[in-house]
Amino acid sequence: MGNPLLLSFSLCFLVLFNVCLATDQNIQGYRSRRYGESQRYGEGQRRYRECRLDRLDALEPSNRIEAEGGVIEMWDPNHEEFQCAGVAFQRYLIDPKGLLLPQYTNAPRLMYVERGRGFKGVVLSGCPETYQESQQSAGEFRDRHQKIRRVRTGDLFAVPAGSAHWTYNDGNEKLIIVVLLDVSNHANQLDFHPRAFYLAGNPEEEFPERRSEYKQEQTRHSTRREGSSNKNNIFFAFDDRVLAEVLNINTEMARKLRGEDDFRRNIIKVEGQFEVIKPPRSRGGQRGDEQQWEEEQEEEQERAYERSRGRRSHRWADDNGLDETICSMRLKENIGDASRADIYTPEAGRLSTTNSHRFPILRWLKLSAERGVLYRNAMYVPHWNQNAHSVIFVTRGRARVQVVDDRGQTVFDGELQQRQLLVVPQNFALVKKASDEGFEWVSFKTNDNAMITPLAGRTSAMRAFPVQVIASAYRISNEEALRLKFNREETTLLPPRMSSSARRANPIEAM
Repeated sequence: MGNPLLLSFSLCFLVLFNVCLATDQNIQGYRSRRYGESQRYGEGQRRYRECRLDRLDALEPSNRIEAEGGVIEMWDPNHEEFQCAGVAFQRYLIDPKGLLLPQYTNAPRLMYVERGRGFKGVVLSGCPETYQESQQSAGEFRDRHQKIRRVRTGDLFAVPAGSAHWTYNDGNEKLIIVVLLDVSNHANQLDFHPRAFYLAGNPEEEFPERRSEYKQEQTRHSTRREGSSNKNNIFFAFDDRVLAEVLNINTEMARKLRGEDDFRRNIIKVEGQFEVIKPPRSRGGQRGDEQQWEEEQEEEQERAYERSRGRRSHRWADDNGLDETICSMRLKENIGDASRADIYTPEAGRLSTTNSHRFPILRWLKLSAERGVLYRNAMYVPHWNQNAHSVIFVTRGRARVQVVDDRGQTVFDGELQQRQLLVVPQNFALVKKASDEGFEWVSFKTNDNAMITPLAGRTSAMRAFPVQVIASAYRISNEEALRLKFNREETTLLPPRMSSSARRANPIEAM
């Protein structure tokens, strides 16, 4: 009688163990889907750990594409600093009436409008065409398309991976946009090389891939048509008859989709009037159309921000109700407007930051940003990024910057100036001091809720330590520790107002 009982007990235990194991795997799978921590994201995390940076460089564009309607500047994505951060970087300079051709990429993009204005269209898969013209007469065709966003100086624009998008400059000056591509993001299931898939034209490859001789030979054999030195768009290699059948067009038009004889490259000039469906810009025409529409857009953005402040921090994928759906989510947030600064010191400058609490789509992209302005000789206190790499791009002016690694070694000590870029790895401490002409920058960070820890000021780590800890750690008296701890009441930005005697006591101010 004992053996059957033991066998039954063993079978029950085995079934219970398998049920628990399956439940645990389901929970892990749910967490992976809920927070985007896929296997590819884990590979990206392992790549971060390969950072071995003994020296950082101020980087400038390594390549450029001169197109009919503007210029594209690219930084080498194979540079070890970009490899460490898992990102790529580029800059668009779009002429008036210039159109950046429709494209999508294998990585999410965060785009900052450095200067100018224009329109931005993003195709969100599965969403309806909500901008449409009325049918004025039976049988007459009218256009309809997905929502178009106005972009202007200071706007931060988010584009998910694989979402087709285009940009048009309707202003009188160049539209300049700097772009970060997060190639190590979990949304990128390919390798870590940035790829742009164009839907039109005959564009030049923005980030040429370093191919082995074997891959080059494969590319030559797999190319159906010869004679084109450019990349071509994705319609180029499809059969004309297949395209004609699928799109219900004739073969001559299907051949035009390939852009085989189009030499305008990635940014083209639009001929004639650029007409798209967009909301009316004024109510009654009492004020300028452009000013009125921009004010309405800002009011809508402020209302969305107030709603987002009331949400719980984890409220995004499965608990956002009607506040923000995929098809109506905000894709832009202005961080350049001085009136929206999060930190402001009249004598020193201002900082504007945005993260997933303020700009919910960033929770999806796993990115955030900071816009900074330092006045003449002002300083950004020494600090480190707790949970993100930082990519600093200089939009105006110059500054001296120092970066220190975990061994207490200086890995960068030099000047950053306009159009230069610096990658600061996670936890590396840095300090900025503006030159006589001031300093302005935008920083892209590889975490949707990036946090910093200052080393000086009212919210610093130093202020949080007990006096006795400071005195013992630095072998100073308690009185000196008190002065060290409480000598700064500012939070982040320091004005250049110290006397010469104070500078001698604080040598870092005299950099």
